[in-house]
Amino acid sequence: MKFACVFPGQGSQSVGMMAELAEEYPVVNELFDKASEILGYDLWKIVQEGPVEELNKTEITQPALLVASVAVYEILTAHLSQPPAIYAGHSLGEYSALVCAGSIEFDRAVELVAERGRLMQQAVPEGVGAMAAILGLEDRVITEICETCSDDNFAVQAVNFNSPGQVVIAGNVQAVETAMAIAKESGAKRALKLPVSVPSHSRLMEGAAKQLSVYLKNVRVKKTEIKVVQNASAKSHSKGADIKKGLVKQLHNPVRWVDSMNKLTGEGVEATVECGPGKVLQGLNKRINKDISHFSVNDIASLKAALAELG
Repeated sequence: MKFACVFPGQGSQSVGMMAELAEEYPVVNELFDKASEILGYDLWKIVQEGPVEELNKTEITQPALLVASVAVYEILTAHLSQPPAIYAGHSLGEYSALVCAGSIEFDRAVELVAERGRLMQQAVPEGVGAMAAILGLEDRVITEICETCSDDNFAVQAVNFNSPGQVVIAGNVQAVETAMAIAKESGAKRALKLPVSVPSHSRLMEGAAKQLSVYLKNVRVKKTEIKVVQNASAKSHSKGADIKKGLVKQLHNPVRWVDSMNKLTGEGVEATVECGPGKVLQGLNKRINKDISHFSVNDIASLKAALAELG
């Protein structure tokens, strides 16, 4: 079966994640130990014991999810006779995809996403930015609402096109709240403010993106042998320089997840396998394309279920 591996972004983390797999597979602790040494603190302890407020700090969440996702991928592919045909990752997950595709070394990726998190947190002071999920409206309508609610002082934009009828918006908190109210008036089923203060993928991240571009100059990003579909373009780029450009662009531009998943099916993929904590992408992917299979691997039972189908 021709399959793609996809990797989750922030929001999929939880205290206690990966505990069951760690008992069975030494690679989990090996990778977390390596990451802890790089970061200078015990990442596994935070992942297992919390507190949740600490794990949810973006500069900690990002390396935690990257390490967890890479560990799941290593466990999964050790049981398979063929590699994935293509990769993709949602937001932060794009970095996990690039590690698993052999484009970025694991050690450098841990440092890179920790720095990415720090730059994102510094870019917008606490309480200035916000994100919200809008359910049940067409993409075009949400985009128009965001344009109506934006001016020279406050801005909001659609930043995650996650699945048909599910779009995340982000920007200045005042503009986000106004857009939520108008979305409800326009017939949205729900408008939910998300528990984050960093308005990821919005124009408020332009400063962080510039700093990330500078940081990436000292990170080796190799040509990929297997395609990685990047969020901002919904296309794959084989050259390291082009991949770097995609990572920078992604930080202050929308995640085109629907287009990315349609790209996978256009490549002949028959199944997607979410490698990492949670089942967010499996749920989104089922709504995007019901004609192919979708799996999520995050514990022993889900690993066995995926392997039974993938062979």
